[in-house]
Amino acid sequence: MGIKREATARQLRLAVELRKLREASALSAREAAALLSVNSVQISQIESGTTGVSEQRLRRLAAHYACTDEDLVSALVAMATDRTRGWWEAYRSHLPTSFLDLSELEHHATFRWDVDFLHVPGLLQIEDYARALFSRRVPELPQDDLDLRVRHRMQRRVILEGERPIPYEALVHEAALRIRVGGRTTSRAQLAHILELSEAEHVTVRVIPFELEEFADVTAAMVYAGGAVPRLDTVVRDGPHGTLFIDSEPQLGVFRTLFRRVKGVSLAPERSRDFIHRLAKEL
Repeated sequence: MGIKREATARQLRLAVELRKLREASALSAREAAALLSVNSVQISQIESGTTGVSEQRLRRLAAHYACTDEDLVSALVAMATDRTRGWWEAYRSHLPTSFLDLSELEHHATFRWDVDFLHVPGLLQIEDYARALFSRRVPELPQDDLDLRVRHRMQRRVILEGERPIPYEALVHEAALRIRVGGRTTSRAQLAHILELSEAEHVTVRVIPFELEEFADVTAAMVYAGGAVPRLDTVVRDGPHGTLFIDSEPQLGVFRTLFRRVKGVSLAPERSRDFIHRLAKEL
């Protein structure tokens, strides 16, 4: 396969997982190359995501690496052979790559968890709310860029509102619900939208109230996207220098634990809906 110009986060994840398998087998890149009758440069290119790998070669590598997890191997084959050009490709060269990588990740996710403290999670946002958020960016976005980001965020909701929605659970702090983004009218409409979505069987919204005592488990927003197998789960966090895609098993384990802890102290879904109803009446 030919050299690719720029690997997506999904392609880079495939490369990372293949490198992990090789290292777990204690084989060097040179030894792995010899098993495929190729040179070590090709193994390095595969493991850096700069070139693809066929199903045949991937399965041969997995066998040489003594990987007996057939579910994992099948998931990696699906990643290697996927030729999907999703709706997000229309935004390539117009939006930051991280926006497209997140859309691709969501498209392939088997479930999605969100934890948010200052804003309503992106997948739950209405257009006016998203526009108000993006308009506060510093430096200010040109109107065309602002419109693109809002349109892209609205299209991402397909994983909740499309024909094949995935299970979704959001833990939202009371602060995020009370902050009036876009003014009173927009805030009311936003809360109404959350209530409407929360009625769907695949959507669960839980509120983290101010009154909760000794709550210090998580201090920043978290997006957790389920992979085809748990090893391929991904956490996405926005940092001061850009978006981070986290995939190491120890870190994933930490975030799974954090999510369970926050979920355990948040309000149950029915109580959360009642809470949001009351809050909407206060606005």
